[in-house]
Amino acid sequence: MNDKNLITIKNLLVKRGNKVVLRVNELFIKRGEILSVVGPNGAGKSTLLLTLARLLKPNAGQILFNGNPAQKESDTAYRRKIALVMQDPLLFDLSVYKNVALGLEFRGASKSEIQEKVPLWLERLGVANLTERRAKKLSGGEAQRISLARALILEPELLLLDESFSALDPPTRANLLDDLKPLLKNNATTTLFVTHDLHEARKLATRMAIIMKNSLRQVGNANEIFEAPIDEDMAHFLGKI
Repeated sequence: MNDKNLITIKNLLVKRGNKVVLRVNELFIKRGEILSVVGPNGAGKSTLLLTLARLLKPNAGQILFNGNPAQKESDTAYRRKIALVMQDPLLFDLSVYKNVALGLEFRGASKSEIQEKVPLWLERLGVANLTERRAKKLSGGEAQRISLARALILEPELLLLDESFSALDPPTRANLLDDLKPLLKNNATTTLFVTHDLHEARKLATRMAIIMKNSLRQVGNANEIFEAPIDEDMAHFLGKI
């Protein structure tokens, strides 16, 4: 394995019932990169993410994490390496501070570590002024920033974002993406970002992977993919024809 890759996927097959919902012959996720996974609704994008999150079990294939077979690790050990942020922030009806601290508390972090890291990540996500606010009183954009802080404070080796900004209005979404990209880059957080929004994918990601008809079809630099789609279906999806 190339040591530049955090994740290596080969010959992955995921079924639901007798139906194939995802086929990936080969995919590498480089350390520190932001890989956007795009495609039409129902194409299999979230299936890939949920498989990497161990919420779906593949029927065949291999996933290597740091060069080692992921399936050999326990679910607990594996999930300590990742963080998942969904479209719905799923915050508890607690203060912002408590929501962000929860992951550290579950992992047995000391009180001093929690007191040091929570304000730091609230500041980085631009919500330090909301420390004592209850989650149910947050706007959609604020709640998603808290959800991101709760994930990133754990310093995951792999961050999984599943349509995490699609419910936000365009200005809120644009502002959050503007703040998030340098944050992920500065912390070298390897990220897989699922979205159906091509503009959003190009804005946040360093590379793109396109899934169509339940198969991974093309991977590469966004500009290269837009300039040279591999076939007519891809060109149509990209708006080239």
